[in-house]
Amino acid sequence: MGPFNVTPSMCREREVRVRIASSADIVAVRQHGRALASQAGFSSSHLTIIATAISEVARNIVDYAEEGEMVLTLIHASDRHGVHIIATDSGPGIADLQSAMRDGFSSSASLGLGLPGSRRLMDEFDIASEVGKGTTITMTKWVA
Repeated sequence: MGPFNVTPSMCREREVRVRIASSADIVAVRQHGRALASQAGFSSSHLTIIATAISEVARNIVDYAEEGEMVLTLIHASDRHGVHIIATDSGPGIADLQSAMRDGFSSSASLGLGLPGSRRLMDEFDIASEVGKGTTITMTKWVA
């Protein structure tokens, strides 16, 4: 997954925390993500991209971990700004992370587009998971 470029020296302007436990929470976090991204100045097509990545990750929380949290933050570096997303859960974790990040892999009857699709949609993506302890996904999209 690679290095992550959000540093403590970045300014965090606004933060929204959303508990994720149901389909209604997925809708809510998607709406919050669109609103924050709009404040950052993303185009409408990028608003859709960000909302889609948020939805995919939130859906995984509901489907596999039952409950978690997403923290959405507007961030500013010296020469750029964007949206930073951290999704955490205390679910079963992902036993085979490499397979889970491969297109077409699914441990359910879904198409298996969620995690690899979210990785492609965002500029930065990192995932850490431990069986029996949960998963943390960190994503950033920068305004072009």
